Amino acid sequence: MSNSVYQINKGINKPIEFKGLKAQYIWYLGGGLVALLILFAIVYIIGVNVFICLVLIVSLSTALFMYVYKLSRTYGEFGLMKKVARKAVPKVIKSYSIVLLKKQLLK
Repeated sequence: MSNSVYQINKGINKPIEFKGLKAQYIWYLGGGLVALLILFAIVYIIGVNVFICLVLIVSLSTALFMYVYKLSRTYGEFGLMKKVARKAVPKVIKSYSIVLLKKQLLK
């Protein structure tokens, strides 16, 4: 019988990370870049000067990179989803069951 050697995967349950971007922020950056590519094509087809198109797209892509990296640093892997979910939680929960119970007891 020969002994088998198995590799241990030490990256289980670790978030995907690419150059500092974590988890879903990689997709946000990719989607933003595709949107900027489409915007460049539209502006170029309209007939705007190429240099103006390039300045516009480079400035917007710089802002996109800065914003997505800021989100990744600030909120981490699940933080942005937690922030969105927190807005859905009601600030006050009103319960009228005690008032109804008192009315039923008084009858």
